[in-house]
Amino acid sequence: MKYTIGLIDKKIAKELIIKNHYSHKWTSCRYAIGLFDPEQPCDDLFNRGKLIGVAVYGFPVGRQTVKSITPNLQNSDVLELTRLWLVDEAPKNSESYFIGKTFKWLRENTDVKVLISYSDPMEDHTGVIYQATNWWYQGNNTMLVKAYLHCIGGEWMHPRSVVAKYGTIKVNELEKIDPNYKRKELKKKHRYLYVLHKKDRSKIRPELKHPLIDYPKNNDNCEWGKKKINTV
Repeated sequence: MKYTIGLIDKKIAKELIIKNHYSHKWTSCRYAIGLFDPEQPCDDLFNRGKLIGVAVYGFPVGRQTVKSITPNLQNSDVLELTRLWLVDEAPKNSESYFIGKTFKWLRENTDVKVLISYSDPMEDHTGVIYQATNWWYQGNNTMLVKAYLHCIGGEWMHPRSVVAKYGTIKVNELEKIDPNYKRKELKKKHRYLYVLHKKDRSKIRPELKHPLIDYPKNNDNCEWGKKKINTV
């Protein structure tokens, strides 16, 4: 592949993610990295070819996320891959290639030690792209608190969206808003880690608060969090 990468304006990344990513939502962003095809000229501000992908890295959304990896990491040591998008017509393995290039960029331009990302079983995702790029897998039991999707007015909503719109996720309050209110448990996301520098891996792995386990192959009847692996 002859693709190149480089930082892009966060506003441009936001527009592309909201328009094209399956979530259609923006999120935490520290670095927005674009993937360019120099063989496809494009009359834009980049002058690098056609922008065909975006990877967004931001500070972890959860307040306790960093310490849930290992208590010896600082907030500045960790970034979360919060969004990844490529054009549908990108060749096979383009996502793996792109992610690998972002690893190199982060090593050369930041002091970040660990990357974290999640794969959403509610979208029937298991994290194939993370498996292809050798992330560590920690299952879906790293967050013990149950969460629920809420159906209000016939629309299923994420708890964050419910709080933003109605100010609460208390069942008795939501039943007042909609007598037909119902909810269902939100499947916990698969959690993946990637240690950017080889020299840090042997130090960080023994300190992990959650064990590493085998990659999931599907979302059907998985008993995650039980089988340890030997990946380094």
